[in-house]
Order: sequence, then structure tokens, then C-alpha cells
Amino acid sequence: MSKEIANTSSQLQKSKVANDVIFILAVLVVVVVIGGFLLIFRTEGTMVEVTIDGELYGKYPLDKNQVIEIRNGDNLNVLVIEDGKAYIREANCPGGDCTHYRPIKYTLGKIVCLPHRVYVSIIGEKTDNDIDI
Repeated sequence: MSKEIANTSSQLQKSKVANDVIFILAVLVVVVVIGGFLLIFRTEGTMVEVTIDGELYGKYPLDKNQVIEIRNGDNLNVLVIEDGKAYIREANCPGGDCTHYRPIKYTLGKIVCLPHRVYVSIIGEKTDNDIDI
């Protein structure tokens, strides 16, 4: 009787491992498909949109090199636009995490400064060929 229980327990363990492997592979396939979709359909943006706490602060063209000081009370973020890319060069928030983002130029690109509630995103002109995600 104990051999049957041991065999059943062993079979259940193997079944669980097989199910785990299948689940992990399925998740990896989904991630690769979504990542590929985003890479294929991304487009270079034309404008940088800055919002503070959900309110539009300004829109700036990506084709014009400039430095924009984003001020909200004592909060300061320095946005740099150069060579068709945008990044935060300086911020007086704790940690300055937003200054560590890589420069963004595609319409899916975002930079967020949570302490200052500053949200920088790349936008482009909508065409008939654009896909709504």
C-alpha cells in the first residue's frame, strides 16, 4: 500500500513540474510576442509632452534642440531635447531617479518623476495607418 502512495506522490510531483514548465513557456511566448509587436509598430515621435499632476505643462518639438526648466513651486526638473531625443538632465527630487532614464524618442517612450508628479512622453502625429493599442 505504501508503494502505491509513493508512486502516486511521485507521479503528482512530475505532473506539477510539467505544468510549471508549460506555464513558464507560455508566459515567455506571450512576452516575446508582445515585445515584438511593440518593436515593430513603434514610431519616432515628433513632440515631447510634459504634464504635471495630470495637467498639460507644455508641448515641445523634438526637432529643435532646447533646454526646458520644468518648475512647479520649489520642484525643478530640467528637460533636454537634443538630436531628436529627450531626457531629464537634472532634478531636485529625492533620489533623482528620473535623471537615470535613457533618452526617449519613440511614441511609447515615457519618463516619470514621481515625487514631482512630472510625466514626460513622446507623442507623434496620428495617421490613418496608426494602430490603437
